[in-house]
Amino acid sequence: MSGPPARETASPLQLCRMMRPDDANIGGNVHGGIILKMIEEAGCIVGTQHCNTQSGDRCMAVLVRMEKTEFLFPMFIGEVAHVTAEITYTSKHSLEVQVKVIAENILTGVKKLANKATLWYVPCSLQNVNKVMDVPPIKYTSEEQEEQGRNRYDAQKLERVETKARTEEVVPPPPNPEQHTVSFSQSSLIHLVGPSDCTLQHYVHDGVTMKLMDEVAGIVATRHCSTNIVTASVDAINFHRKINKGCLVTVTGRLTFISNKSMEIEVLVDASSLVEADKYCAVSAFFTYISLDKDNKPLSVPPLKIDGEEEQRRFDEGNARYLQNKAKRLADKQRQQ
Repeated sequence: MSGPPARETASPLQLCRMMRPDDANIGGNVHGGIILKMIEEAGCIVGTQHCNTQSGDRCMAVLVRMEKTEFLFPMFIGEVAHVTAEITYTSKHSLEVQVKVIAENILTGVKKLANKATLWYVPCSLQNVNKVMDVPPIKYTSEEQEEQGRNRYDAQKLERVETKARTEEVVPPPPNPEQHTVSFSQSSLIHLVGPSDCTLQHYVHDGVTMKLMDEVAGIVATRHCSTNIVTASVDAINFHRKINKGCLVTVTGRLTFISNKSMEIEVLVDASSLVEADKYCAVSAFFTYISLDKDNKPLSVPPLKIDGEEEQRRFDEGNARYLQNKAKRLADKQRQQ
């Protein structure tokens, strides 16, 4: 039996917004969490529009994973962010959305690519949030394009399962920890999910969660190096379970690895009900930050003092991710030459 006819790929969604003073961190750079929130909003809109082109229950696209994204250039107050989101692959129950963020200086007209991101969504029924709807298929320009998308789909699906299996609980730091240790900079934020944080289905907007995660990671980085810091990249963000309105979320960040000029910070989001004994890890990711001087030039980062086998294991795993990402950037650069 043949499936539903493929639809023409929807036109890319384009949003734009000027960066305001309340979008910036204490160093004057636009908060990385603000950019992540804009990326997710654009992806949610284009995904929801596409999934509602079919008959049946109305639905909303729910983010389940954001692939590694790099902050290529910092954005500043007064610049305009142009966000473009396009659906690039669909499976039976999920869709891939690729998003680009262009920063424009409207005084000079100079534009630069600030961010690129790939997000995966599933459509959930507005009548029953636990019911995953079918995704209308799209047409591809070639069989090769479809095959490449299918390979990306298979890879992210496998990694989501592996990431959920290795998520660990964070132990509270001891009193009066030594400076430049994991315990010294480890930070937590507690937030009660209110109506303004939520979708029409009464669970938290994923962009809100990512903004909170970036805020906590930024606090960890600042505590460690005591300088202005910016988000350099975010490894894949995996959304394991939805967070409902009224839940108490605890966002915790801890250093896992430090190179000469970068800091990797693991961020975990735990959610718990105020009325039921239900606590679970909802989201996990690794954020990478760099330290900047007064001229926005990268600074060396103080070494991390390791204490115990668990911290050493996480440091070694972080070093492996660092070397892998470094090799990938070098290979991408060579291909572009």
